[in-house]
Amino acid sequence: MFFSTTPRPESLRAISDVKLTPFWLDDPAKPEPIPPLTTQIKTDLAIIGGGYTGLWTALQAKQADPSRDVVLLEAGEVAIGASGRNGGFCAASLTHGFSNGKSRWEKELATLIKLGEQNLDGIEATIKEFNIECDFIRSGELHIATEDYQVDELREGVEEARRYGSRVTFLSQDEIRARVHSPSYLAAVHEPGCAMLNPARLAWGLKKACLQLGVKIFEGTPVTALEEKRESLILKTPHGQVEARRVALATNAFPPLLKHLNLFVVPVYDYVLMTEPLSKSQRDSIGWHGREGLADDGNQFHYYHITPEGRILFGGYDAIYYRNNGVAPHLENRPASFGLLAEHFFQTFPTLTGLRFTHAWGGVIDTCSRYTAFWGKAYGGKLTYAMGYTGLGVGASRFGAAVMLDLLDGKKTERTELQMVKSKPFPFPPEPFRSPIINFTRWSLDQADRNQGKRNLWLKTLDALGLGFDS
Repeated sequence: MFFSTTPRPESLRAISDVKLTPFWLDDPAKPEPIPPLTTQIKTDLAIIGGGYTGLWTALQAKQADPSRDVVLLEAGEVAIGASGRNGGFCAASLTHGFSNGKSRWEKELATLIKLGEQNLDGIEATIKEFNIECDFIRSGELHIATEDYQVDELREGVEEARRYGSRVTFLSQDEIRARVHSPSYLAAVHEPGCAMLNPARLAWGLKKACLQLGVKIFEGTPVTALEEKRESLILKTPHGQVEARRVALATNAFPPLLKHLNLFVVPVYDYVLMTEPLSKSQRDSIGWHGREGLADDGNQFHYYHITPEGRILFGGYDAIYYRNNGVAPHLENRPASFGLLAEHFFQTFPTLTGLRFTHAWGGVIDTCSRYTAFWGKAYGGKLTYAMGYTGLGVGASRFGAAVMLDLLDGKKTERTELQMVKSKPFPFPPEPFRSPIINFTRWSLDQADRNQGKRNLWLKTLDALGLGFDS
């Protein structure tokens, strides 16, 4: 299906009065912020960042050793970043999908699939244990072909994935349209290893669970500098400091305290719309009663999620890099991307023409060249970090946190012995080369989508080197 690059007037009208704030965060259940740190304290483990990676690190650290003193420092409020802005897909995949995992770590792919499924089970168990109300449902994800050439690719991918223990299922055009009706759908693959949820409420629930276990959380507390002492690290904040024996760095796409990490991650902005609740007749016109997550199969793909009250989240396609690793609040509002998403939404679901969007927002993704998380140590092993989830961190962040704790504790585990954990992604070039290379790659991906998936010489070169840029 050819997606238009020019929004029609009716698409622009549908976004004319949106609230420019993430729908998930515009919630009366949002907890009150915790006061910032204003004193000097000592701790066994300090965690920098109050998103999923930081919260899972704190929670698992206390579960493993209740006597360990744990402090979490968040510059803003818990869930204010990617953890409260994403599409609500909680995937079992640790490798950004089967194909990416096979191309990089084929020998350990079966192990990675097993560990990913165990990780998703662990997320569900935690949600049940702490009674986290986040609309969690293991409905799976549907990867949808909207072009003829994608149908055979999906069918072949199913056969290959099953050989590694994956439980995916191919759906014909009639079968996919019986689940969700769109004239653009030609076939699909159902991936059962994915849950859908309310991402902000998951983060808030993890925050509450951490507090129940004795984690000390300070919001409004950016860490401005790190200093090394012989047996500890000093974390400087505007009104206090923390002396910690061990530190876990979980800052996602935001500028890292370890400057060399800027070479491995680029912040890419993704944009999202949320509709008003569908009427019964509107819902009947598209079906979609299983709450599966949906994503089309282009290089520049859309992802969509239907909430229990019948709203549709529709995001993706555009993946915008701003020069010099730009990250700033004003970049969250991009009318051109919102207009494009609205147009593509109504091309996908023409029976919903006239529906209004209530919220529009943007968020930044910690993109690395291999599309999966990577880890490392600094300060003689007193600090570890995890980043580079490239949009699939809702589920993989719990695994990433577990690896960080293994590394901090000096444990040799099945996780730490993975080549995925031991290796690093290829670095991105610095500016002024970074912007033109990323933008040319995006243009090449767009051209491939418009040319039956045929990749130009630049994309083939990146493929051969194991590099690329994934929207």
